[in-house]
Amino acid sequence: MLPPPKLPTAELVTSMDIRTMDVVQLLQRRKRLRRELLEQKGLRPLRIAVLGATTTSELTDLLELLLLADGFQPEFLQSEYNKYFEDAVLDPARIRAFKPDLVYIHTHFNSARNLPGVTGNKDEYSSRLKAESERFRTIWQSLHENVGCQIIQNNFESPPLPALGNFDAVSFGGTTRFLNELNLEFARAASDNPRLTIHDLNAVAARIGLNQWFDWSRWHNYKILTTPEGSLALARSLTAIIGAMLGRAKKCLVLDLDNTLWGGVIGDDGLDKIQIGRETPVAEAYTAFQEYCLRLRDRGVLLAVCSKNEDEIARSGFTHPDSVLKLEHFSAFKANWSPKHENIRDIARQLNLGLDSFVFVDDNPAERAIVAAQLPAVAVPDMGDDITLYPARVQSGMFFETLALSREDTERAATYAANAAREESQGKFADYGEYLASLQMHAEIDGFRPVYLERIAQLINKTNQFNLTTRRYTFAEVGELATSANHVTLYGKLTDMFGDNGLISVVVGALDGTTLNIDLWLMSCRVLKRDMELAMLDLLAERASAAGATRLVGRYLRTAKNAMVADHYEKLGFTLLNAAADGSSSEWELEVAGYRPQTRHIKIQGTRQ
Repeated sequence: MLPPPKLPTAELVTSMDIRTMDVVQLLQRRKRLRRELLEQKGLRPLRIAVLGATTTSELTDLLELLLLADGFQPEFLQSEYNKYFEDAVLDPARIRAFKPDLVYIHTHFNSARNLPGVTGNKDEYSSRLKAESERFRTIWQSLHENVGCQIIQNNFESPPLPALGNFDAVSFGGTTRFLNELNLEFARAASDNPRLTIHDLNAVAARIGLNQWFDWSRWHNYKILTTPEGSLALARSLTAIIGAMLGRAKKCLVLDLDNTLWGGVIGDDGLDKIQIGRETPVAEAYTAFQEYCLRLRDRGVLLAVCSKNEDEIARSGFTHPDSVLKLEHFSAFKANWSPKHENIRDIARQLNLGLDSFVFVDDNPAERAIVAAQLPAVAVPDMGDDITLYPARVQSGMFFETLALSREDTERAATYAANAAREESQGKFADYGEYLASLQMHAEIDGFRPVYLERIAQLINKTNQFNLTTRRYTFAEVGELATSANHVTLYGKLTDMFGDNGLISVVVGALDGTTLNIDLWLMSCRVLKRDMELAMLDLLAERASAAGATRLVGRYLRTAKNAMVADHYEKLGFTLLNAAADGSSSEWELEVAGYRPQTRHIKIQGTRQ
């Protein structure tokens, strides 16, 4: 395990401090911390049903603090000890009445039934495995039918006392083999069912170590199976999953250079003397960290540089033949002598991302402290002074948790690079309209389709700036909207001469007689000022009219991040109906009859009715 980071001595702690406290500190100060965190403004309500095969009170106490630190205000419904099957299948009325946003099924290795006999009979083994798999499928199906929300299901850790020793993982009579195969069945089920998310309890326990994971005294006395440290690891892992589910995962890793991505100071030592490659243990450790960063980029995390350095000298480091990272891997590059927190603000503006989307990594504790103090929304992990631990330090923060991997994720970095090319191209045109025409834009706009539901749910829960109401929908709710006769839904994809931007806009309207109330309108900031909102409106007016609506009513609800769209409806030609005196909300209408399409620079393909 990594050594715990040192905590500040200040009386009040930040959310980042809470995420790094040890379990003793959290439990001893829980009530006080809870009071302080509840004073935060803008907490998002979250209802969680916890169905436990063990006592879950300690886990939910810790989970509550971590979720509060993440900006949620959770409310829990907990099942009685080991009543998870009964509550989910035999009598789900209590859960249904609670109306949870998600259900978490808290199982452990000893929750599995139908375990094979040590005789190792293959037919018996197969029959028992099938029966156990079907038992859990019954649980999930019942929750889907009776509750209809997202489900988080633990898989199983390795048994602590395998009766057959090493052979337990091989024999048809082994509990280890049985649970390993059951875990694979869970993974297959989740791959086929986006409403089911697997919490990899097996990996969490492995990182802690089984000898430090189980507490048999607590089990026999209180029916709590894990040590307090194990409970905290569980809570942190669950918080990361829930954050990813609801759009709180980080999006960009901002990296220092000297003694962070390579050993040495390139401005003093020169390109040939920095430590990178495979020649020494230190150089190999820096190479391993670069490889880790590249893997994050390949799965959709943006990389940026923030270094106190001369720009040309800093860039030269990536020409080193042993450098794994190259300049093209970075979506933003700031190397100068300005304060780093100012450069990170500039990077946020350049990438159109909120500061809470960033993780900053620097070997210098003074620089980390300044950024943490000036930009509290930025995650600043304590990296320590051992480069071999850098990948583990970042990974342990679980900043970049993901529930799925879409094409947009894997191509995100390339998309931002294409945006840079678009900005460069814009400078060649005196007239902005000519520039837009030169992009040769094509849009695919249509009602929600099954193939895009996962991406739509992801975009809904991640987008904060160009988002008129910031309403959130789970994957299950998105699926219901797609088939609802009382809603008009639209997704928008945009392609131009520089590449495919992917699915970047979502609109949801609810029919109320002859009015279509626009409950949700959002767009990725990476396609700002390309008239995509006009294309979406053109299709929205058409689909609203076809559904019998004579007017559109849109609302703006102000948040800390969406001021940029306060005048969205005004720009589109809507008429103001009413507005709060403090500007926190407004309501707008547009008559559908006689509406004329406004799109001039985007060709809409294959979607008009």
